[in-house]
Amino acid sequence: MKHPYAVPARLPPGLDRVLGYWKSLLRGSAEMPFWDDAKLTDLPDLLDRTLLIDVFDRPERFRLNSVGAGLGQQTQIGRFLDEADLDAPFDFLASQCSATVEAAAATCYVATDASPFGDRGFARLLLPMWGEGRIGMLLGAVEARSR
Repeated sequence: MKHPYAVPARLPPGLDRVLGYWKSLLRGSAEMPFWDDAKLTDLPDLLDRTLLIDVFDRPERFRLNSVGAGLGQQTQIGRFLDEADLDAPFDFLASQCSATVEAAAATCYVATDASPFGDRGFARLLLPMWGEGRIGMLLGAVEARSR
């Protein structure tokens, strides 16, 4: 079965850096880093395009913890996705969050239509992070699609 949010072989440069940062946080043979190891300030030039999403289980829900200024939607911080009123670049975000948790791996959503990020659309990367015995947070980033 094809993964609905497969990470492409070639990511836009900023997303590739976020993925590299996420991998650098891995401890030993862990397959994902602990959420409390991630510091968005470690990526200062990408801060405006990054986000953190809290993950809750039973029932599964997602809450916007942090949203970079370049992404808009600051008024939605602290809201659960199913209660938030979100625009691009947050299309299909709840679906991608669920897929990231289910796969326990990186996911990528690619929008090819014109968006606030340019005529070529954008790509959004989500990365799971461990905490409290489960996936407790997702690290995300958005970037305009390159050629």
